[in-house]
Amino acid sequence: MKSGDYIEMDEKYGAHNYHPLPVVISWALGTKVKDPDGKEYFDFLSAYSAVNQGHRHPRIIKALVDQANVCTLTSRAFHNDRMGLFLKKLCEFTGYDMALPMNTGVEAVETAIKAARRWGAEVKGVPNGKQEVICAEDNFHGRTLVAISMSNDPDSTVNYGPYVPGFVRVPYGDADAIVKAITPNTVAVIVEPIQGEAGVVVPPAGYLAKIREACDKNRVLFIADEVQTGFCRTGKRFAWQHEGARPDIMCLGKALGGGVMPVSAIVADKKVMEVFTPGTHGSTFGGNPLSSSVAIAALEVLEDEKLDQNAERLGKVFRDEIAKIKCPKMVTVRGKGLLNAVVFEKGFEAWNVCLALRDAGLLAKQTHGNIIRFAPPLVITEKEMMEAVAIIKGVFEKIA
Repeated sequence: MKSGDYIEMDEKYGAHNYHPLPVVISWALGTKVKDPDGKEYFDFLSAYSAVNQGHRHPRIIKALVDQANVCTLTSRAFHNDRMGLFLKKLCEFTGYDMALPMNTGVEAVETAIKAARRWGAEVKGVPNGKQEVICAEDNFHGRTLVAISMSNDPDSTVNYGPYVPGFVRVPYGDADAIVKAITPNTVAVIVEPIQGEAGVVVPPAGYLAKIREACDKNRVLFIADEVQTGFCRTGKRFAWQHEGARPDIMCLGKALGGGVMPVSAIVADKKVMEVFTPGTHGSTFGGNPLSSSVAIAALEVLEDEKLDQNAERLGKVFRDEIAKIKCPKMVTVRGKGLLNAVVFEKGFEAWNVCLALRDAGLLAKQTHGNIIRFAPPLVITEKEMMEAVAIIKGVFEKIA
């Protein structure tokens, strides 16, 4: 079968809830992927940062295979011999007391919101049903009803009402707006340290630190959604570390599964996590032996290969090189580490640029029409980066 045959099958039998770039990936390794016709591409999306360690990293695949041959699922009705090791490793990696494992990033967000609401009622003393959570405009926290109830994206929210109450939205990057929005019923503030889906929007310096200060002053929990920005993507283990603004709860996912399976979690200190008691929250697959083994290997790869340092160094190379390109429609390149975006003029349609990049051997995806996100696996070498930059330069310089 050819690429077109697979795309036709997807369109015929699958719900049309995505608009993917017309390319089919049938093989992947490291920073490269191939289609069924044998054409090779650089992957500059990394499954929205779920493949930080590169495709099919041998240590992660070995952990997957070894565990699959022993025990894959127990449910939380019983203990297993892998989950505790995973949670210990995750707590040591993040610097928090406790972790609660789930599967997908949006489940981590849902878990964080539930923790904050329960903490608000049981610890802060907010009447149940009155808890408020402050969030940011243009956020992306996932696709569940709780997540879209925080969103102001019409594509995510249209005709899904009634929406979940208790959320107050303020402009992203405006810490003073958060301070003004806090009331006695506010239990948490949740933000992405860098907004990924919005187009890699980097907030003003000091934004996260001011949120931390406001939360401390008003006895409010600070929740950082690090599902996309976490695990070395921005040049630090976690993006909040650029400002030292340690959150009370972190939402984690994507790269925690090493590009192999869905693994997510929240981490928090005991004073927050102890609001959960038996029966109050759970997941059949959360913390299963297979995902736990994979996640341990995924964390070890990040540590041992110092992928935060590689992301920091090559991210600067990428931004410096892209900024040199002469392209009349390009406005700016922005980002941190290897989470970057090129912004074109308002009204410019970047879809065709993504198609041209595909034809030239590099896969990236537009967001918000005029923005292209570039986020390669963190294992990329400087040689590969320069080859990729040459592809981008060749395409951008042909834009009229």
